[in-house]
Amino acid sequence: MKILLIGKTGQLGGSLLSLETSHQIYAPGRPELDIESKESCERAIAEFCPDVVINTAAFHNVPQCEVEPLRAFAVNCQAVRDLAVICARMDVQLVTFSTDYVFGGKKRTPYREDDCPEPLQMYGISRLAGELAALATAPRHAVVIRTCGLYGPSGAISKGGNFVDKRIADAQAVSELEMGCDQVVAPTYTGDLAQAVLKLIEHPQFVPGIYHLTNEGECTWFEFTKAIYELAGLGTQVVPVDRGGMSGEMCRPLYSALANTKAKSLGITLPHWRDALKRYIDEKYGFSL
Repeated sequence: MKILLIGKTGQLGGSLLSLETSHQIYAPGRPELDIESKESCERAIAEFCPDVVINTAAFHNVPQCEVEPLRAFAVNCQAVRDLAVICARMDVQLVTFSTDYVFGGKKRTPYREDDCPEPLQMYGISRLAGELAALATAPRHAVVIRTCGLYGPSGAISKGGNFVDKRIADAQAVSELEMGCDQVVAPTYTGDLAQAVLKLIEHPQFVPGIYHLTNEGECTWFEFTKAIYELAGLGTQVVPVDRGGMSGEMCRPLYSALANTKAKSLGITLPHWRDALKRYIDEKYGFSL
């Protein structure tokens, strides 16, 4: 299978590139493929002639999306819609990604793929718009994978790294750290997500539509941080703080764990978040802490 990967410098893109696979993956840099240029995307797809386009690019700095809503929609919606148009015309499968933040957080059980979205902030709104644009434009070609709380070896450039690495860095500087206990999420290791994505597109019964792929289980960021320090052997104390889902005037969903029902019916699951976290810490840090 020939795969065109967009977003190779991101956490998920980097994990996809690092997998050992028989697929031929072409991952152009931004000078060769600018996600915000329809002409650039069309030229790259025409030149490589892929079977699948995997788009991991996004504007996912949540607070910054409130400041730059036009940029958020340009990357998270318009660019996705343009890709869908091109892929439908060229008969190419499009796999693009979305977020748990399309939901409002009123549930207390994991959100299913068919639950009604209710985004609370510009980031979630722009991502939902991208979902709808892709599925409406290319219903027979577009696949939307929602995921949650990504962390991977390369870190997120727009966020200054990933959550795990930043908490470990914090532990070198402070003996006590406040962490939110109000949001319930399903933190997801990009190494596990990348493997699941390839298994999904390889599956003979795989069809277009929306899928949820996260590590199993759920926790608060407070619980996740405590697990980081426990597994890394660090003694930093974590103090729970309830912010009611608020970051300044911006609201985040209080509950946004996702239920993997459609991929699971195909036999595709991800390990529990604690198992994933242990492997990430062992692989990246070993006994150097």
